[in-house]
Amino acid sequence: MEITEKVAYLKGLAEGLALDTEKSKEGKLIAAIIDVLDDMALELADMQDEQCDLEDGLDAVSEDLADVESLIYEELDDEEDEEDEDCYETTCPTCEEAIYFDDSILEEGEIICPNCGEKLEFDLSDLANESKSEDED
Repeated sequence: MEITEKVAYLKGLAEGLALDTEKSKEGKLIAAIIDVLDDMALELADMQDEQCDLEDGLDAVSEDLADVESLIYEELDDEEDEEDEDCYETTCPTCEEAIYFDDSILEEGEIICPNCGEKLEFDLSDLANESKSEDED
């Protein structure tokens, strides 16, 4: 039995007792208590409805957040896959700082040192000749 139904039952009992709610102090008190209980029951029912609406909204937001998270983590996974590419290191002969670069820079054959601006060139012909001789063996 819901609270509103219980309050309605109490109203019915009070009416069945034929309490004098105009002159009797006890009757006025009981009528006022039942009115407050009725207001509280209605307010509680409204709050329960609002709570259900909030739960539905929270579920929708949670689902949307899960979609966003999956997109973000998917992008991060893709970036990690890209980061798995070979990374090379060399030391600048001018400033003696370490320089890191990837295959694309290696293919270009040159890099500008970010520390001192010196142009470094890579001669990969020896590596190409080595791999050809390994293939022939």
